[in-house]
Amino acid sequence: MKIKVFSSTLSCIVKCIRFVLVMINKKIILGLFIVSFLGACASPTAMLGPAYTLTSSGNVIQAGLSYGSNEMITMYTGKTPLENLQEISSIEQSKTKNIHKKTLQSEDFYILVKQNVEKTNKILKSSNQ
Repeated sequence: MKIKVFSSTLSCIVKCIRFVLVMINKKIILGLFIVSFLGACASPTAMLGPAYTLTSSGNVIQAGLSYGSNEMITMYTGKTPLENLQEISSIEQSKTKNIHKKTLQSEDFYILVKQNVEKTNKILKSSNQ
């Protein structure tokens, strides 16, 4: 007498579930393996811009030009484009702070304020009489 358990519907479902679980595990292991070996090939931030450009516009040439220009800027200046922008903005902020400080401490500003205070005092004295 043969047992028909292996040919039942439940047996087929169990086999499918087992197959799917094995395949998912293999994909996860393969993905981790690839990421671990290719993680240091290029800086991750250098690929974010072109990857976004490629996915949003679908234009491979534009993404390639974006990546190429980032690499050229990095080779020429030794810094990434983001580092260059941060440096430029910090220089501009320090210049504006120094301009305000220099203006407030200048002799011309002192004379201007003194003259305005004297004019205001004259106006107030004349209005009180």
